[in-house]
Amino acid sequence: MSAPGWLWIALTIGAALAQTFRNAAQRHLTATLGTLGATLVRFLYGLPFTLVWLAAVATFGHFAWPELHRVFLGWVLLGAVLQLAAAALLLQVMKERNFALGVAYSKTDAILVALFAFLILGEVVAPVVAVAIGTGTLGVLLLSPADPRHPIRALLTGWTSRSALLGIACGANFAFSGVCYRAAALALPDTHFTMAAAVILVIAQTVQTVGLGGWLLARQANTVVLIFREWRTSLFAGCMGATASIGWFTAVAIEPIAHVRTLALIELVFVYIVSHRFFREKIAPREFAGMALLALGLAIVTIAR
Repeated sequence: MSAPGWLWIALTIGAALAQTFRNAAQRHLTATLGTLGATLVRFLYGLPFTLVWLAAVATFGHFAWPELHRVFLGWVLLGAVLQLAAAALLLQVMKERNFALGVAYSKTDAILVALFAFLILGEVVAPVVAVAIGTGTLGVLLLSPADPRHPIRALLTGWTSRSALLGIACGANFAFSGVCYRAAALALPDTHFTMAAAVILVIAQTVQTVGLGGWLLARQANTVVLIFREWRTSLFAGCMGATASIGWFTAVAIEPIAHVRTLALIELVFVYIVSHRFFREKIAPREFAGMALLALGLAIVTIAR
């Protein structure tokens, strides 16, 4: 069964909004739990929500459990590990810089994902989509230079800073993990896209929860105790994280990953609203220009894909 042409767009925008709230909650938790503790929160507290989602999809959709063959499991496991690394890098970047810039650096995955999807999956983007990716990425770069007073020079010389390298590594891991999840969905050609996405999500979050949770129990048991003490904020972060993941995974099961990740740049608009409203971070004229380019790229990939 094919999905309506608009569904991936609605799912991606909804996921971007939910992810903005999750990132804000995680940033709040980082001061208490540290980078790895705040990273575990999104998986540990998100897993119950994704399990409920899988049960609902299987029950109301009357879908059979797919065959979990080695190729499928291999892509899911690789994607889970890469996403875990990307999530930790994202929080570290946000800890070193401000909220908006940390997320912006991670969005270099929009251009990297197109490259990885071509090399691994053979998914070729149309010229108009390539223009959208380039325009959106330029907008992101204007939003996140190392030196706001000299943004163009910073674009050319700032890539070797610690924050830039962490952000690029974060984007690369997010991009590669997204391609892995797309490959996993394609490895289940006879499974409905909703069921395939739900199964991938639950397996990935289980691996991430057990892996990171086990490591923290062995090395930083006090952090795990603090995670349960901060259950209110953690529960909100987990709920928003699960909502975002459901949207991302389902959209990727429907649409080529390059389209999804380019439209996902709309998160930057939500991030700047949160950044300005809650963290009192000012928005410079250069940043407005960056958002204008970003909006143009989003419009192109949505309308003319």
